Amino acid sequence: MSLNPEKASELKQIIHNHLTRINIHGKIRDVLAETVREELDHRPLSEEDFMRALQRRGIVDEVMRDLQFSQEIPDAEPGPSPKPATHFTDKEVTQLKKTNIDPTWRCLYLQVLGGKAFLEHLQEPEPLPGQVCATFTLYLNFRNQRFRSKPVPCACDPDLLEGFLLEVHKESLGDASKMADATTMLSISDPVHMVLIKTDPSSETTLVSSYFLDWRSVLSAPNGKTTMAIELLGVGSECKVPVGVLNLKLELYPPLTEKLTPDIITTQQSLERQRSAEKERLFLVYAKQWWREFLEIRPSNQSKLVKIFAQDENGVNRPVCSYVRALRAGRLLDSPRQAARFVSLLGMERAPVVGGGAKQEQWCSLLAFLCRSKGDSEDHATLLCSLLLGFGLEAYVCVGTKAKATPHTWVMTLGTDGTVTFWESLTAHRYLHRPIDPDAPPLVPQPKPSHPYRTIGCVFNHMTFLANCQPSDAVELCVFDLRNGSRWKAMSQEAIHSVCALGSTTTLCASPLDPAAASNQLELEMRHLVVEHRKDLGLATVWDDHLSYLLSAALAAYELERCTGVSCGNEEFQDAVRRAVPDGHTFKGFPIHFAHRNARRAFATCLRSPFCDEIVCCRGDHVRLAVRVRVFAYPELACAVWIMFACKYRLVP
Repeated sequence: MSLNPEKASELKQIIHNHLTRINIHGKIRDVLAETVREELDHRPLSEEDFMRALQRRGIVDEVMRDLQFSQEIPDAEPGPSPKPATHFTDKEVTQLKKTNIDPTWRCLYLQVLGGKAFLEHLQEPEPLPGQVCATFTLYLNFRNQRFRSKPVPCACDPDLLEGFLLEVHKESLGDASKMADATTMLSISDPVHMVLIKTDPSSETTLVSSYFLDWRSVLSAPNGKTTMAIELLGVGSECKVPVGVLNLKLELYPPLTEKLTPDIITTQQSLERQRSAEKERLFLVYAKQWWREFLEIRPSNQSKLVKIFAQDENGVNRPVCSYVRALRAGRLLDSPRQAARFVSLLGMERAPVVGGGAKQEQWCSLLAFLCRSKGDSEDHATLLCSLLLGFGLEAYVCVGTKAKATPHTWVMTLGTDGTVTFWESLTAHRYLHRPIDPDAPPLVPQPKPSHPYRTIGCVFNHMTFLANCQPSDAVELCVFDLRNGSRWKAMSQEAIHSVCALGSTTTLCASPLDPAAASNQLELEMRHLVVEHRKDLGLATVWDDHLSYLLSAALAAYELERCTGVSCGNEEFQDAVRRAVPDGHTFKGFPIHFAHRNARRAFATCLRSPFCDEIVCCRGDHVRLAVRVRVFAYPELACAVWIMFACKYRLVP
């Protein structure tokens, strides 16, 4: 970190005043004299000996403990602020808070002591001061607790130095007032899920590794402390390839009075693996038998898209039902439609594949999907289904095809009155399903499907899996009476529960974004880009701040319509614009929506529209330009960005 000369001088003065106040020179002289007397007859006194003497007597600790830096915030004075309303200072303010540890709870302090052997970045040059470079960010999830490290520059040996305090008793384990002993904690099999994300200079994210850490080795460690090195593996087609090593230190607070032996921990872990493997084996045997029965119903069932298992980012085959959980968003999302809007703002990206051929199928765990903020249609659909289940709806993930027989997943909800609604998780669009009656007379009008879905092979959620055994798998002909065994073949709920039992899940996090500050910053950047673009064309730019402000109402109405499907407030906006545009003048406006905050990318996209280009490059008499940006924050890192360009000018014959 570099400081300007003024700040450096101020910092030096603060330290000098503090050292003078505590008489550090006198203390150093006393320690020096005492050390010389002790060591004079033995050997020459070195600088290291003197430093050890200072540390042994607590002088260094005393200085560092009492030295504090505080930023004084002057009292606000009445009157207008000298800075404009669009002033923006710092986007990433990190405030360190002291944590009070409940002495009746067991806590695990997990320290990351740095990374090693990230060989992909072996030739990465050292970043220059102020240079934007690719970064690593480590995310953790443990028993509904979420953590995130500070981003550090990508390197062969990245400086991932962080500490995370994990509460082992986050959820009540019976008697909450009773301190959990070693035996109780040995039965807590929830791992620490660690996800490493790489963010490049253009803010594109890549999932580097997903690792499940069994922390219970600390239960046998002396003094309740242990260190370890974990090897991180890649994801998808590279799930067997090492990507790097993380050095960790685990520590229990308060320390255990009785330790377990390593043999007990190893035996417990072995028993859990055997139990899990046996459940998976029995489910696989059942699934094969169920599949044979499904094929015997009719030969055409062989071609239906029935998905029982799917590979996660680590290449592990899991039942598709295990990707769905009833997920409650707390106060972060207010309605099912707002949940659909949130999911649609997460980016769409198919799993990368080296070389040609068919696409690489990869269903992500929820934490990996949320940390990367993008994924395939399966990731969007499972998250939306989980949120709708949390809102109390009867929701299912549908597996089928769209146009051109492209495999696709979406979400379906069933109303208590039999209403069938399809939810497109990539766009938040909703479609009401009206089936066609193939036995109706030719002259009877049939409903035309409004949705883009062609076929459906199966539906599932966290408790149910049903395969479509109707004569046709065309969506428009399907009857979604899921309790009718002649139309839908169900799997045993007991079998599904045995491999999809409820355990530790991932909760949503509130957005770290300040919408007003982000809107101001992006609007300033857009204004600068417009001015520069018009300057290249030899055009002057005059802004109309009042007209820019009026555009806010339209942007708020657009986002409300995306969330609720209801349009409102348009009349007031039109009336305000009519009042702001004088007689004989023309008004033009162009709204556009993005799910990112990269100003240059957004401006380049806008200019590709002839309507926007006509506004930005407007020529005429008394031309006034306006631009308004509204950033709407959603959970995690998702955001909806609305930008509206407008101009008014006098008509010239």
